[in-house]
Amino acid sequence: MTQKTEKAHRPSTLTVKGRDMRLRTIGFVVLAGLAIWFIAANTGSVTIKLWIPTVTLPLWIVLTVTLLFGVLFGLIIARRRARR
Repeated sequence: MTQKTEKAHRPSTLTVKGRDMRLRTIGFVVLAGLAIWFIAANTGSVTIKLWIPTVTLPLWIVLTVTLLFGVLFGLIIARRRARR
């Protein structure tokens, strides 16, 4: 017979400057940095046609609002999945 030795599940970590950091956190920081760089690089104006009005805004505002809504919806979905 073989015995199973089960270890407690621990998140993947990486040591950075003497501190253990979760890979998930590092990935989030990298993606956030890329998103901020992308938003800062796109500063021109853009015309957006909604159902009735047409709005002209700087592209960085549109990208920032889109990013914030995406993060908000992602958090809502993650919370719902965690309840299951």
